[in-house]
Amino acid sequence: MNFVKAPGKSSARILLLCCLVAGGGLVCHAQEGADGGPTQAGPAPAAAAQDSKDTAKTPPSSSSTDKASGNDSDNKDKDEKKHKWQLDPNGSWVVAPLPIVSPALGSGIVPVLGYITPIPATDRALTPSVLGAGGLITNDGTRGFVVGADLYLDKARYEIESAYAHGNIDYNLYGVGFENGDAGLKLPLEQAGHFFFFKTLRRVPWDFYAGIRFSDGSSFITLKPTSGKTPPIPPDVGLNTVLRALGMEIWRDSRPNRFYPLKGSVIDFTGDFFAHNLGSKYSFQSYKFTFNKYWSLNDKQVLAYNFYWCGTGGSPPFYGNCIYGTNSELRGYTAGRYLDRYMFATQLEYRLVLPWRFGLVGFGGVGSVTPGGNQLRVNQFLPAGGTGIRYMLSKKFHVNLRTDFAWGKDNFTWGVGVGEAF
Repeated sequence: MNFVKAPGKSSARILLLCCLVAGGGLVCHAQEGADGGPTQAGPAPAAAAQDSKDTAKTPPSSSSTDKASGNDSDNKDKDEKKHKWQLDPNGSWVVAPLPIVSPALGSGIVPVLGYITPIPATDRALTPSVLGAGGLITNDGTRGFVVGADLYLDKARYEIESAYAHGNIDYNLYGVGFENGDAGLKLPLEQAGHFFFFKTLRRVPWDFYAGIRFSDGSSFITLKPTSGKTPPIPPDVGLNTVLRALGMEIWRDSRPNRFYPLKGSVIDFTGDFFAHNLGSKYSFQSYKFTFNKYWSLNDKQVLAYNFYWCGTGGSPPFYGNCIYGTNSELRGYTAGRYLDRYMFATQLEYRLVLPWRFGLVGFGGVGSVTPGGNQLRVNQFLPAGGTGIRYMLSKKFHVNLRTDFAWGKDNFTWGVGVGEAF
């Protein structure tokens, strides 16, 4: 499972990555008649004839003309105000109770409700806004919810994104580093907390967006009963941890449709700076870079490429490192089994549109985690591949329900979500 753009470092961040939120807000604009203006009924023939006679006998006075003009203006203003706040019916609702079978979180359900705003007919190039809510319930005791919004304002000159999540998750910690992940020793933990995220970006030259980010979260980690050999117990266990950061983001998106891109690209760079002066228990820095590229082979076939890099500086908690397997980087791995200060992942996906709203994809990629940029080893690469089925939930925006079957180095994963993996 994955979430779109779920930044931050806390227990709720992990929860946020497990719940997909899609949705939207209200876009209000005046509606016109079929001829592009208001339609009016003409007078009846008899009344028209009588009006013609009266007009011939008595010329209209200036005061009556002004009064009629004033009434028309008042009615026009009322109509404009009425239409201004009227909900446009051409948006798209997304409702999906998603099943989840996760080696990290167990089996359960992720209910999703969202709304994608309509695009005015006068400007189809505008980006729709989304808002929605999601939940997470699994058989191992994981519970949580998330609400969020991604809004484009003033003809997409500004982007505002915000999310709040609260809950608890049960998962296994394998330890930091490739060797610990490869060893397969598990430490069962329960992490409860909340997370809040906000960012505001402004469009700058060359269609880039730039702005600031803020994230705040707290969590409490509990060690669950276990037996046998386990990785070392992290120092966060039994303590309430607050993480707070200010950050920056620069990104550019040239996709005509961000829900199902046929062409274009995405460039995204973020930096989050957690500091004691902000009230954060840990002081560290988190950097991420994403590049996606899309090629349309024909009207039913698309080739999509993704590259992702993550780097961490300072002294982060274990869950503040780069986590392999989250946010579809890469599918086929249990989220959190491999984590370290640095990570990269790259993948290629072929997408085919089939009749009756169905679709088919095939994907493959490779990545790794490492404690330093100069310590990357070929024998520590983590390859993955798989296939998936798509079903179109919204024909207007081509929003797909996706299910992916992926194979990694040591295990198999099955994931369900709304929207493409990247």
